Amino acid sequence: MTHYATYDSPLGELLLVGEVSATAVGGTALTALSLPGQKGGATVQDGWTHDPAAFTEVIRQLRAYFDGELTDFTLEIATPGTEFRTRVWKALEAIPYGATTSYAKLTAEIGAASGAVRAVGTAIGANPVLIVRPCHRVIGADGSLSGYAAGPESKEQLLRLEHALPRTA
Repeated sequence: MTHYATYDSPLGELLLVGEVSATAVGGTALTALSLPGQKGGATVQDGWTHDPAAFTEVIRQLRAYFDGELTDFTLEIATPGTEFRTRVWKALEAIPYGATTSYAKLTAEIGAASGAVRAVGTAIGANPVLIVRPCHRVIGADGSLSGYAAGPESKEQLLRLEHALPRTA
């Protein structure tokens, strides 16, 4: 069963989507977190249940993150993906709070050929749980804030919050 709720964040209203999980703190595994205006973001579907209580832990952690008190999310994420996407997403989760990396460096870190940078960018763009799986921490090799599904303004705001905004941005 799919549940959803919204959270009014500094970036606007976030859509939270999840599924019941016996192993997740609070009982809900996050399947999507979408920002306003996000390209390819989740939208509420028929049959989904509006259940804000199911997202109490998700909202608690998001609130702490936006308040500058949380640097690592400990939420259960349930997002199926290809083996390649899963490798890229796992690498995203390893980028520490307050740090950035480039698409090229991330490509090398997962052991892909240098020609796979675009494929890595596509996998990052398919990330359904923005903020929690920090794709905003991946920037252009020149420090540009390129390639964020929710737009460069949201990416800049998140990096500013984390004190990780490149000098060139």
